[in-house]
Amino acid sequence: MLASTALTAMAQDLVIGRSTEPSAIDPQFSRTGNNQMTADNIFGTLLSTDENLQMHPALATEWTNMDDLTWDITLREGVTFHDGSAFTADDVIFSLERTDEVPNSPAPFTDNVSSIASMEKTGDHSIRIVTKTPNPALMEQVGRVFILSKAAAENATLDDFNSGKAAIGTGPYRFVSWKPAESLTIERFDDYWGDKPEFATVEYRFITNNAARTAALLSGSVDLIDAVSPSDVPTLEGNNNIKVYGIESGRLIYLGLSMRDSAPGVTDLAGAPLDANPFDDVRVRKAVSMMIDRQLIIDRILGGAGVASAQIVPSVLGGYADDLSAVPADPAAAKALLAEAGYPDGFGITIYSSNNRFPGDGDLAQALGQMLARGGLKVNAVETLPYNVYAAAASKGEYGAFVFSLGSSTPNSEANLRSLLQTYNADEGTGGFNRTRYSNADFDMALQDAMQEFDPATRNEKLAAATRIAMEDQALVPLYFQKVYWASNTEIDFIPNLAERTVAGDVRSAAE
Repeated sequence: MLASTALTAMAQDLVIGRSTEPSAIDPQFSRTGNNQMTADNIFGTLLSTDENLQMHPALATEWTNMDDLTWDITLREGVTFHDGSAFTADDVIFSLERTDEVPNSPAPFTDNVSSIASMEKTGDHSIRIVTKTPNPALMEQVGRVFILSKAAAENATLDDFNSGKAAIGTGPYRFVSWKPAESLTIERFDDYWGDKPEFATVEYRFITNNAARTAALLSGSVDLIDAVSPSDVPTLEGNNNIKVYGIESGRLIYLGLSMRDSAPGVTDLAGAPLDANPFDDVRVRKAVSMMIDRQLIIDRILGGAGVASAQIVPSVLGGYADDLSAVPADPAAAKALLAEAGYPDGFGITIYSSNNRFPGDGDLAQALGQMLARGGLKVNAVETLPYNVYAAAASKGEYGAFVFSLGSSTPNSEANLRSLLQTYNADEGTGGFNRTRYSNADFDMALQDAMQEFDPATRNEKLAAATRIAMEDQALVPLYFQKVYWASNTEIDFIPNLAERTVAGDVRSAAE
């Protein structure tokens, strides 16, 4: 986040050029990076995550397993909301109960609270949570839910948050104004319980065009930019007035293949809808994966800024299966699998993607179109849209084959497996990001077994086993993990965050 330990240059303002803006100020509306990187500076969470995805106390200071189902959680005292009201257990219980009730959420936090059977207040700053089944990862899950002021948010609408009326948090900065498609301004909260924010005000300017964002930094109109295009990195690194920061992130870029009743955009060779969804057949899904030359994408489109992947978390995280690795493209084998599945001449497909979510997303979609065409499919079109529009449509199942991404924000793969691949069930709160509606009972059983394992080493082994089941079934088509870049002027120091939860990681004055 923007808060730091430094107290120098306290009057300094910061201007950040951001590639994407939030879809809402309500921090529980959407668990997507563009929303979280805004919310993390305004609202607090029970736990915080450092740049290496390790979790630390924040609004919660202690937690104890009373038994396999019962957790006693001690909350931090002396914390105030931006309106001066006191933070209490009532706010935490309200926030966790509200999490899976946010209307029209395109990417809900439901998975984070789905294991909760009951909650009770045991003191002004303590709560007890009982889970439905043993859940060793409970604190990792509820610890990432943004905590709201019950008084401010209980009857608030989305407009109330977007105007700032209900945007009352405990974070290091408080909301000032949001001008959609233009800018968002926040200001230092002097009564913040943690390390005091260094910058008096922070203005995010939303600059979707990569070249324009880089130009804004070079001209001095912004101090820091995110989502630097890999093609701009050499130029920026050669400028003595600019510093470039890069990190191999935990953000997976993948191709989703819809396994709903129908796959929009998938047709016969004449363009008519198919009676059956070809992606229901694992052979077709594997064939699509075989058509893709991941390393070529990384080399040609990303300028080397990626790591080819065959699973959903990078090797540094628990649950990584070290026997799974990306294989070279094999169009001939892909065509053979298509024929075996009953599509010797292929079928028609439209590829959908955002065009401003991450560097090269629009170009990636075009490259995938070319590769799938060489692999035996008829690519009817490649359609790209602004992320705010695209994400909502993807969550509604409007795309049959679509490019999406998922960032890691916990020390192991459980959260990603649970939200992305577990069978979707709105009532049970599972599969919140499972936009393809993939479902495999064996995978669900293996994941559930891992989720109930309290020994960390054994838990990671079980998570890896669940990953093998899903990847053998080609639950989705992993492409690569991003290497992401930021750049700033020399007056700024910046520590990137592996989770990319905040656009600015830890930003501070270079004068320290």
